[in-house]
Amino acid sequence: MSWQNLSCISPILASARTVHDITVVDLYADYPRFDIDVDREQKRLLDHDIILFQFPLFWYSTPSIIKEWLDLVLEHGFAYGTGGDKLEGKRMMLAVTAAGPEKAYTPKGYQNHHLRQFLSPLQQTAHLCKMTFLPPYVLYAALNAPDTEQVVPHVQGYHRLLSALRDDLLCTPPTGALDVITYQSLPMAIEG
Repeated sequence: MSWQNLSCISPILASARTVHDITVVDLYADYPRFDIDVDREQKRLLDHDIILFQFPLFWYSTPSIIKEWLDLVLEHGFAYGTGGDKLEGKRMMLAVTAAGPEKAYTPKGYQNHHLRQFLSPLQQTAHLCKMTFLPPYVLYAALNAPDTEQVVPHVQGYHRLLSALRDDLLCTPPTGALDVITYQSLPMAIEG
């Protein structure tokens, strides 16, 4: 739902916009002053079964507008707490670009942790809201992706992912069975 000025983000947004029958929201375009319309966003959540946040990892977290969105939109009584069951049964997924290479996101790499550990607050948010958290779709080494010709296959994979989510063709393994999804490892169901 959020897009930044990295060279591989614009093609990702453009590709998402070509997938029919999904809603693409650019929070920066909708809320350039971060003045988020909570009612509008809650209605969007109610109208969809899958909520996918797309963002570049910033300082081991989301960009600030997504944090602001989460703080305001996922209200007590709506998303969690007494009467807060409006998102129950929905699915949450992340599509993340990470600047470092995959090997950096290991206990022995320079990030000291697996990427999923940095995303655990979002996984817990999904859990608190009674949503299913799907493995994130990840592009590692995003800063070098244009030079290593990884942008095109990642964008094509993202298009396939969005289409599979829309058509319920993504095989979602049990929680913990698949750490992340990449364009090389999309778990697709075979169309009947």
